[in-house]
Amino acid sequence: MKLTFKKLNENAVIPSRATKCSAGMDICACLDAPVTLECGEIKMIPTGLTAMSDCDDVAMLIYPRSGLASKHGIALANCVGVIDSDYRGEWFIPLINHGKQPFTVENGMRIAQLIPTKVLFPEVEVSETLSETERGEGGFGSTGN
Repeated sequence: MKLTFKKLNENAVIPSRATKCSAGMDICACLDAPVTLECGEIKMIPTGLTAMSDCDDVAMLIYPRSGLASKHGIALANCVGVIDSDYRGEWFIPLINHGKQPFTVENGMRIAQLIPTKVLFPEVEVSETLSETERGEGGFGSTGN
């Protein structure tokens, strides 16, 4: 699989892996000026990028960076972002500040991570019945603690 990125802003940073075996590719903010997130505030942070895959059955999944979340309370407002294979607009990252103090995002700061993921496109069918299982309709906590 190959990803092709297009810079929409000359200051955009092409996502890359921190180490050879990192699952995620770091995504950086592309800002003209720093952006401060107050406690509880959500802001859309531009990346200055768009991209495409050479496969239609790939989605670009955007995850938070664990360091930002654990040290500063900065996470993705939508938990996991999904960029469909046919989307060609600029990527924006919706950050939320769950921390106890304002947090400033600087140009070039690593703010999220990209993990390209294969997607299944199932044939959808409607039925009045489904097969029985040992679990059945057992919900939350039904299999133990």
